Amino acid sequence: MKLGRGSGELGRGRRARKIVRNVAIGAGIVGGAVAIERNLIAAPRYRGAVTDHFDGERFRNADPSWQSERSFLKWQFEREPGFWPRWIESEAGPAPVARVGGGRMRVTWVNHATLLLQAEDLNILTDPIWSERCSPVSFLGPRRHRAPGLRLRDLPPIDVVLVSHNHYDHLDVPTLHRLQWKFAPLIITPLGNALLLKRHGIATRSTRAAGPARAPAPPQNRPSRATELDWWESVRVNEHVEITCVPSQHFCARGLSDRNRALWGGFVIATRSGNAYFAGDTGWGSHFEWIRGRFQSIRLAMLPIGAYLPRWFMRPAHIDPAEAVEAHKVLGADVSVPMHYGTFRLSDEGEAQPVDDLRRAIASSGVSSFEVIRHGEGFEA
Repeated sequence: MKLGRGSGELGRGRRARKIVRNVAIGAGIVGGAVAIERNLIAAPRYRGAVTDHFDGERFRNADPSWQSERSFLKWQFEREPGFWPRWIESEAGPAPVARVGGGRMRVTWVNHATLLLQAEDLNILTDPIWSERCSPVSFLGPRRHRAPGLRLRDLPPIDVVLVSHNHYDHLDVPTLHRLQWKFAPLIITPLGNALLLKRHGIATRSTRAAGPARAPAPPQNRPSRATELDWWESVRVNEHVEITCVPSQHFCARGLSDRNRALWGGFVIATRSGNAYFAGDTGWGSHFEWIRGRFQSIRLAMLPIGAYLPRWFMRPAHIDPAEAVEAHKVLGADVSVPMHYGTFRLSDEGEAQPVDDLRRAIASSGVSSFEVIRHGEGFEA
């Protein structure tokens, strides 16, 4: 039986419609995924004046550096991870004292980059994370290998939270919600990150630094406030404490489309009894010398020593333990404590390797004022 010309054209028409339909479905799926990524995962895009580290669209480091997507894939295929126990049993440390004053300065390491700094009767928490994972979802992503060194319920009243940048292990939305409900602290963060906090209902009011920003009196259920700072901008949180956002060598991203759309940084907490420096996440750069030049003396430096292997990939964004010792020397710090290790497996070094490498670097350098403290341990600087 011969098919007529009309039948062939009809078949071709059906195939064409099927192709168009499949293309439309595929485009809809891709478009939906892009919309979900941009609206629910990626950080909002900061808009502001062009500066020496912001081109109107993206921020950049003072010292050029880049971890490309290609090098990330290369690392994933060539990984040589060190040993991490599945779980490390450890007891939570004792509840800290409510306030520290009289010229004293006390730091307690909770976990990862979360530290409690107490001075001038002010309680400051850095990059707080009490969550099980540092990830956009609760069922995937890096999982903690040990419990936090302090229970959140044992925290003293938290006046100020410092958020150094928007990576999930530093800006943890569930933890910030818990702190908001319990303490309603003032949140201080680099440019662009307050928009993300506002999206998640954490900070309903955000401001650029333009004068004193008093730490709030105890809460309950009042919204947190967020103050955004550019590098070298400062905010006074009470009559004796001023906090300055300082440069770091790093990057920002929470999704695929938002790389460097918000700023990253560290903080110097200036008090009558001395300056404390929280580095956040950072690779090596000129900023250590700049901070020393601006602040002269650092009583306490909190420096990262983890997430540094392999060096060919991690060097632009993370100092290693030997560089942390060198940073301690460049800063002229009276004492330094390490952080950003031993909680989440984010790179190829083993769980114990950062401290082992740090102790070797300390021994070879002759430095005697770099103190390794345990999770949950307090230290008088």
